[in-house]
Amino acid sequence: MAGKLYLVGTPIGNLGDISPRALRTLEEVDFIAAEDTRVTLKLLNHFNIKKPLVSYYEHNAKRSGVKILERILNGEDCALVTDAGMPSVSDPGEDLAVRCAEAGVEITSVPGPSAAVTALAISAMPSGRFCFEGFLSTSGRSRREHLESLKDEKRTMIFYEAPHKLVKMLEDLCKTFGAERRIALCREMTKLHEEVIRTTLGEAVAMYGEENPPRGEFVLVIDGAPEDAGEHYTPEAALELVNEYRAEGKSLKEACRLAAEVTGYKKNELYDLAVSRKD
Repeated sequence: MAGKLYLVGTPIGNLGDISPRALRTLEEVDFIAAEDTRVTLKLLNHFNIKKPLVSYYEHNAKRSGVKILERILNGEDCALVTDAGMPSVSDPGEDLAVRCAEAGVEITSVPGPSAAVTALAISAMPSGRFCFEGFLSTSGRSRREHLESLKDEKRTMIFYEAPHKLVKMLEDLCKTFGAERRIALCREMTKLHEEVIRTTLGEAVAMYGEENPPRGEFVLVIDGAPEDAGEHYTPEAALELVNEYRAEGKSLKEACRLAAEVTGYKKNELYDLAVSRKD
């Protein structure tokens, strides 16, 4: 009988964020596949867990994936972990999950912290609709083409970026989306030096230089392209949408927030309009 593959979420910085279920799973599986066995060994030692480790990362994913699948098909349970966060999300674990699914292996997720969702939550950006873009290509041309395809994206966008590439990334973002587009730079989340900088792309580009180089891992949360409210939604149509959300049981404040994300009006404008019409 084949074993199972467990996708186990691990802390993105604060060890206190690991769940009891994740610890129990790591204790009970037959072996653990890790992006960096040295990083995972520190985690296991902290919680006094002794399990065999195998290396599974981007450059050995094909070769190692075959061996891991073979062991699972022979009846062993495997926990897959990444250095931080949920495996298979912007991570080579995606390939192993596909490989196991195609072989009929049962896959179970043990949810844990996610850098993308954590950053979105603290960014103070619209969170009703968003898209996750992960790490962009290291090729300048490919990165710029990718960003150009997102120029009219209305949803909040989430990117990952390493500190040594951040300045160039911000410059490309500014050229594509404009200097006034809002951004939240979320750095070292859940760690000792956690920082969230809410600013514009233009100001973000001017923020870093030789005297102030970027440090730590970044998640960039960027406001979506603004809707042309006058072109797409009249005030009456926007207010009708507010009323539709109200009919679903939403509060007036929540209905205005949701309608603002769709129509391009500011939520305060819709709230004042709704109150004035009610009066």
